[in-house]
Amino acid sequence: MAVAATDRMAVREIPDATRGGAIISADRPALMVFVADEASEGAIRGGIGDVLGAQMRRGTVRTAVKALEKESTPRVLIVDISGVDDPFAALDALASVCTPDVRVLVVGERTEIGFYRDITRNVGVHEYLHKPLTRDNVARLFAPHIQGGGEAGQDRGGQVTVVCGVRGGVGATTIAVNLALELEEATRSHVALLDLHLRGGAAAMMLGARVTSGLRIAIEEPERVDALFLDRVGVPIGDRVRLIAAEEPMEAQIKPTEEGVRRVVDMLRQRFNHVVVDLPMPPGPSEVAVLQKARHVVLVLGPDVASIRDTVALKKLVALTGGSGRVITVLNGVGRRGYLPVKLVEEGIGAAPDVTIGDLSRQLPRAANLGRPARQDCAPLRRALGQLTQEIAAVRSGGAGASFFARLLGKGGG
Repeated sequence: MAVAATDRMAVREIPDATRGGAIISADRPALMVFVADEASEGAIRGGIGDVLGAQMRRGTVRTAVKALEKESTPRVLIVDISGVDDPFAALDALASVCTPDVRVLVVGERTEIGFYRDITRNVGVHEYLHKPLTRDNVARLFAPHIQGGGEAGQDRGGQVTVVCGVRGGVGATTIAVNLALELEEATRSHVALLDLHLRGGAAAMMLGARVTSGLRIAIEEPERVDALFLDRVGVPIGDRVRLIAAEEPMEAQIKPTEEGVRRVVDMLRQRFNHVVVDLPMPPGPSEVAVLQKARHVVLVLGPDVASIRDTVALKKLVALTGGSGRVITVLNGVGRRGYLPVKLVEEGIGAAPDVTIGDLSRQLPRAANLGRPARQDCAPLRRALGQLTQEIAAVRSGGAGASFFARLLGKGGG
């Protein structure tokens, strides 16, 4: 099913391409509604007002699955799960016929707060309303998603997770590389690892991969990037992970453009469920453009005073970019001799770190020198990555992995 998801995402770039008999067209419906009763349909009509190109149909989520097997995915989809025995399985089936940029809203009969949290945080649905629907609730909770979903380029494609060290040497590239692999395994989705350290980047070295200068060309001369960019530049790392990186000489005068970086990220989002970006700090204009697209910003810090200072400064900077990314702090090197205890770090940054990693100064350099991902042989790192993956990808506890619906949308639980 994961391979089929990539095929669907790739084919969207080709006009009038077919998928299973369906036409994937740029002229897609703005809104499709599948509800089982007249009262709910009336409340939705009254709450959303006039939406150009909206289609109202009678039925449930299962009706939607059958219809979307042959029709283009709308930008916004409202489905009814009333009377469906296993709504989560039905939503997974829906995911298999949808493109990853669809915004899904759900109505049903269950009123428990736990169910609401599960379906919106763990499954990947954008909003849920229980019946009986009212025009006011629809207008307040559904209409903003419908209005936003109809705008080109808003929250479309895979999820971007930025990983950056608050200062050099804190292990951000190690976290980014192994996080990308952990996301692929935990969610069984397609993951892109983008290393924007074009000089001195270590992602390729840690993975034992050879890269070309294609990434530099792409970010300096965006007009030269075409639909085959990923096939030429992306290095396969396993079945569902691709590395996009460069190893330019230290004397190279690299001049990244905001347009070039944005275009590369947007192209990756159209092909991958998750895009993990190893981002240089401090940020220039092109790095700020990536921060603005991020769903999560992972700040990696060490247990020292300089890291505390820089973490506080970077949290403010992320807020000032105007993006909606949630900041996740990862404290790396806990327990290292001569460094600060966790309690002092908490006081310094104003909150407990979201994820802590112990002192792995013996295991990690060995893995990097061998070009072998550290997570394969380091259980403490693997446990920490599991926590981070749960924060980012809404992976269900117990190791079952995120639902296919959440993986397809690249929707995190924050």
